Amino acid sequence: MLVGPETWDDAGVYQMSPKLALVQTVDFLTPVVNDPQDYGRIAAANALSDVYAMGGKPTSALSIVCFPEGGDLEILRLMLKGGAETLRKAGVALLGGHSVRDREIKFGFAVTGEIHPKRVIANSGAKKGDLLVLTKPLGIGILATALKRRLLPKATLALATRQMQQLNEAAAAAMVAERATAATDISGFGLLGHSLNIARASKKTIRIWSRSVPLLPGVLEFAASGVAPAGLHANAAYLAPETRYDEAVPEPLRMAFVDPQTSGGLLIAVAPSRVKSLLARLKRARIRGTVIGEVIARGAAPIEVAA
Repeated sequence: MLVGPETWDDAGVYQMSPKLALVQTVDFLTPVVNDPQDYGRIAAANALSDVYAMGGKPTSALSIVCFPEGGDLEILRLMLKGGAETLRKAGVALLGGHSVRDREIKFGFAVTGEIHPKRVIANSGAKKGDLLVLTKPLGIGILATALKRRLLPKATLALATRQMQQLNEAAAAAMVAERATAATDISGFGLLGHSLNIARASKKTIRIWSRSVPLLPGVLEFAASGVAPAGLHANAAYLAPETRYDEAVPEPLRMAFVDPQTSGGLLIAVAPSRVKSLLARLKRARIRGTVIGEVIARGAAPIEVAA
């Protein structure tokens, strides 16, 4: 075992030979959009992201489906179709899967990928002086809650859906090419939760520059009006003892930083000398990369959020 649960990484890594290791993960989720085919695409992109975050190439997947007895089978068909489309796009073989009866719909995949044992990008590698690059704006959890309350404009829903369907494949290729020292994908624990994993594993402090972090449209306005998922409040409570905020950081922005994401972007730690090249690679791949912080020596708190 090269990477296991002790470093809070996105996936496990198991060495098979001097030149081959397997990257393994599992992820499934309840619906975040109304369209079942879009939901299937998002579920697949979300599961594949854990392999990309390690610098690996996903190769095969097994589906996990929870569906109500007596439910509309057309919805199930479209979910599966959407997931299979995204797997094909990523060059991943769907080997089968398992389904169970459940009152609440859930869908996702167990994914296996490949990586060279000496090229694993884990949470534990961040170095003092590294800069942090984020590849997707935040706010998916808040917007999904707005959708459930029928408050979300159609244009914003379309934008959020496209973002969640976007694979992190090209972002991962860019970070591998630029020799990233550490990386994670931003998912259920939010930006600060996944930053904490890097801080702990690397024995450093992560400093976030709050004004630099990109957000999806409407996120701050919804947060200010109390539109937030339960997971956001759970994340905030868990992270409170680990985080030091500048007093000038407003509450809606603090909420966005602990908002649980679905199929979020990669948070990449990279040497300052390679940031310009990394951003250029991301731009060529039509990915919005943003420098949002830095890695510093371990301080009083593992996470600092500057105004």
